[in-house]
Amino acid sequence: MRVVMAVLVICGLVQPVVTAVQDRPDREASAAARDANKVELNTADQAGLETLPGIGPRTAELIIEYRAENGGFKKVEELMNVRGIGERTFLRLRELVEIGDPPSQQ
Repeated sequence: MRVVMAVLVICGLVQPVVTAVQDRPDREASAAARDANKVELNTADQAGLETLPGIGPRTAELIIEYRAENGGFKKVEELMNVRGIGERTFLRLRELVEIGDPPSQQ
């Protein structure tokens, strides 16, 4: 009886590890898909910015204005410098946006 209980306990401990290892490729694929769908703050147009949760037409305009006035975003955290984007909004957006090279000044 003790052997049966020991086997059940071991199986109970091993199963989550096996499941986690088996799920890893799916997580990597979903992370890659999520990255592919990120909005690029330095090149997105107003419509692209409005696809972000909590970003309406006016806030999208303010993001574009900030980008133009500051030579583009250098880091994602700069979003909090845009009027109307506080910490809570930023925390929702940070995984949905990315920073590429700032547009060149002409």
